[in-house]
Amino acid sequence: MSTIHDVRVDDWLRRALPGRCAFCLGATPGTAPWCRACHLELPWNLPACPQCAEPQSGQGRGRLCGHCLRRQPAFAAARVPLRYEGAAAALIQRFKFQASPRAGSVLLALLDGALETTPSPQGLVAVPLHDRRARQRGFDQAQWLARRLAARRDMPLYKARRLRDTPSQRGLDRRQRRRNLRAAFHVEGELPAHVALLDDVMTTGATLDALARACQQAGARRVEVWAMARTPSA
Repeated sequence: MSTIHDVRVDDWLRRALPGRCAFCLGATPGTAPWCRACHLELPWNLPACPQCAEPQSGQGRGRLCGHCLRRQPAFAAARVPLRYEGAAAALIQRFKFQASPRAGSVLLALLDGALETTPSPQGLVAVPLHDRRARQRGFDQAQWLARRLAARRDMPLYKARRLRDTPSQRGLDRRQRRRNLRAAFHVEGELPAHVALLDDVMTTGATLDALARACQQAGARRVEVWAMARTPSA
């Protein structure tokens, strides 16, 4: 019931509040769904590790983090514009758990803008939910984003399957997460040489690392990660 209600509210907001900021409901310049002040105040993920996008501070800013130096992930780079906190976390939660199309549209615009100068790979792969979990939730947020981003950037969308309904990653350390996801994914067909993986939130990167390895088995030589927000690694 709450999801239906939120969808109706979103529809009403789009009709009744054109040109209003998605965060403060103030007036917006041009066609962007946010005002300049709210956009500047978002928790931008800078600086960050260039390979896994882990938020950084102090010495070593912009260099590979300790995790990547000790064990490089299968993906070559991660482009994750926001940190998972504050207004960004609230927006992602509304999109992910309430299936809010307004929140999803704002996230899509933020991600597309952050990738504006990033060359498009030859294909996009969304991090898949297991079929059983997708039926239970009734909404696959990564697939929703991937379909629309692929259309915007004129990229083919390739399908991956989650072979096992893996236990929740919450409470697991980095090594346990990797073990939990071993051989958890399969990519259907052959992939082009350069692909990007898409997810809403990147935590330790274990899920994306496992999917990147499956993509390499399907023929990809360079795999990068695109996600909306990054949580600090444990």
